[in-house]
Amino acid sequence: KYLMIVNMGPHHPSMHGVLRHIVTLDGEDVVDCEPILGYLHRGMEKIAENRTIIQYLPYVTCWDYLAQNTN
Repeated sequence: KYLMIVNMGPHHPSMHGVLRHIVTLDGEDVVDCEPILGYLHRGMEKIAENRTIIQYLPYVTCWDYLAQNTN
């Protein structure tokens, strides 16, 4: 029995890894799927070191662009 492990994600080049799946396949059947959430580190802490709070506010909506309305 041959199983194939496929890394799916990020799903678009402009996405920075909000969701990643590690999928195990047996032919065309999905045997296992491991979702990895919050895979979104972009060095925001380092950027914030050299800015004031007002200068840094636009970056906050970029942290998790799937939840901009709740930030």
